Amino acid sequence: MSQHCPHRLSDFVADLSALLDRTRDEAAILREGAALLADLVGQDDWLPEAQSQPDPARYQQYLLHRDPAGRFSVVSFVWGPGQATPVHDHTVWGLVGVLRGAEISQAYVRSEDGLKAAGSVHRLEPGQVEAVSPTIGDIHRVANAFDDRTSISIHVYGADIGAVRRSTYDADGRPKTFISGYADVPPPLLFDRASALAYGAAE
Repeated sequence: MSQHCPHRLSDFVADLSALLDRTRDEAAILREGAALLADLVGQDDWLPEAQSQPDPARYQQYLLHRDPAGRFSVVSFVWGPGQATPVHDHTVWGLVGVLRGAEISQAYVRSEDGLKAAGSVHRLEPGQVEAVSPTIGDIHRVANAFDDRTSISIHVYGADIGAVRRSTYDADGRPKTFISGYADVPPPLLFDRASALAYGAAE
């Protein structure tokens, strides 16, 4: 889809920055941030073509904005047909809004018996937003709802998510550390050697 209104992203970044200037209360950030993100993904006329391209091998995570103070990042997730994440966590608050197509997610909780599904599979349509956080539920698996078309979602996280040490989980709930990086940006210079090695080896 052609890009007509690139100011929508810059307006969103300014509004979210102002919100984080006003409060550190996570509940308020998730509530008010969700409304801001819903406005952003309610219009599909601003995402640059370069950050909307699928890859046949795996979903892509493109960096749209990294707050200079490291308070948040905005990324586009581009899902090719049938693509999905492993079960994973975030370790920070996050907001997910669907811009194009549809996305399905399944939340999980860890228990003595391994991973257990928490609730039913949830489907997000364009303009809809959901939240994740260690305080409200942070482990899930996400997938493109379609097997025959690309879907795109816009994610906002309370950190530079490409540099955050996180975990994927196997069926028994055993974690495996990874650092996601970005499809279009080299690892930040703030990575130490161990982080850089983990980034290079991440799935």
